[in-house]
Amino acid sequence: MKNTGFFFLILFMTCFFLPAGSLAQPPSFVDLAKKLRPTVVNISTKKEVRSPSRPSPFPRGPRSPRDEFFEEFFEKFFEGQPMQQRPQRSLGSGFIISEDGYILTNSHVVEGADEVLVTLADGESKYTAEIKGLDQKLDIALLKIDAKRNLPVAQLGNSEELQIGEWVMAIGNPFGLEETVTAGIVSAKERVIGAGPYDDFIQTDASINPGNSGGPLFNMQGDVVGINTAIVAGGQGIGFAIPINAAKLIITQLREKGRVIRGWLGVTAQKMTPELAETFGLEEPTGALVSEVVEGSPAEKAGLQRGDIIVSFGGNEIKDVGDLPRVVASTPVGEKVPVKVRRNDQIMEMSVEVGELDDGAAESGGREGIPGKLGLSVSDITPEAQRYYRLESSEGALVISIDPAGPAAEADLRTGDLILEVNGKKITGASEFNSIAQEAPIGKTLRLLVRRGGSLFYTAITKE
Repeated sequence: MKNTGFFFLILFMTCFFLPAGSLAQPPSFVDLAKKLRPTVVNISTKKEVRSPSRPSPFPRGPRSPRDEFFEEFFEKFFEGQPMQQRPQRSLGSGFIISEDGYILTNSHVVEGADEVLVTLADGESKYTAEIKGLDQKLDIALLKIDAKRNLPVAQLGNSEELQIGEWVMAIGNPFGLEETVTAGIVSAKERVIGAGPYDDFIQTDASINPGNSGGPLFNMQGDVVGINTAIVAGGQGIGFAIPINAAKLIITQLREKGRVIRGWLGVTAQKMTPELAETFGLEEPTGALVSEVVEGSPAEKAGLQRGDIIVSFGGNEIKDVGDLPRVVASTPVGEKVPVKVRRNDQIMEMSVEVGELDDGAAESGGREGIPGKLGLSVSDITPEAQRYYRLESSEGALVISIDPAGPAAEADLRTGDLILEVNGKKITGASEFNSIAQEAPIGKTLRLLVRRGGSLFYTAITKE
């Protein structure tokens, strides 16, 4: 007992006389939140949608796949009945990037809206916003308001410098609760969740919920390092943000052109697995393995072939297949760039004149895609995408984006749908779907077997 008392005395004196700050403590976000909250805005949208004049028997709020299936049945049953216009509203967040009123948010927050209302942090200043540009592939939108005064600005940082374990802070409007501040750390970088052809997310455990979409993720210096975008359904402490460096590359195009013009190479490439690397005689599974070259594409004209392993593009090292589409997309159209490939144990260098990516192109899951007129992008199913969309199988082509004016939208395909068959042929991955899409002539109608939630259904899509 005496020894025990002596031990606690020593422990007490050690803690008492330790210099201030020597015990690790979480940082305070008080001053940072006070400074940055005025740069964050609330975004509310209104869209007029047509629905049967007879009210739906299904309750509002979260719905299961079963509810959605029967609601679709209900709507089709009353097809031809008198329709009525009803407003559909949604909430999101955004942040001011210029004193004259330019605002960044997610495209899914404002896409298709008839009216976009921006409310500043004071809760009283409200403005109708103009959508200056949308980029569905990165899920980014640029808005403009006329406040007739200089506005507080969120400074854009460098997401490349982010470190795993670094403290970050999110500000947004989760569930409509305005000006909510949450904090956490960077849990991971370069996450691929199947949300788009250019997946490259920052993962954080700072609380992100519905309504946070489009809001900023700040570092401890007060710089925006990400745009809060996605959450894992049913998950806690798992949120995803678009790296701000990706947004900085396209802001000028959104402001001046209203859309993003991306470079196109014209290959379908796949991940180099350790097993494949062994068959190619490689010590490390690096590079992007070309599984298909599109006829008439810049890649074919430059001499790329199936089986080539792209290791460098425009001076940028290609370590993984996910590096390729991001590097190609950011290359100016018409520019001639050197490409290094490994072919038959030899490193070859060739010059490629980069083409323009068709907005309606079918992408090969975070890989280079093929031009087409189906109006959708598909992806292979990564483990992260499987968890995110709660998929039971890893086979099929996952729909990751839809052109609202394209054939896929007319066929009622949606992001998160899983294409299992095309004209009765089983689809195991994105490359297989893209091959069929490419070979189909203009005007050809394809029958798709699709899984949505727990339901299977057929739909037809016509290539334009």
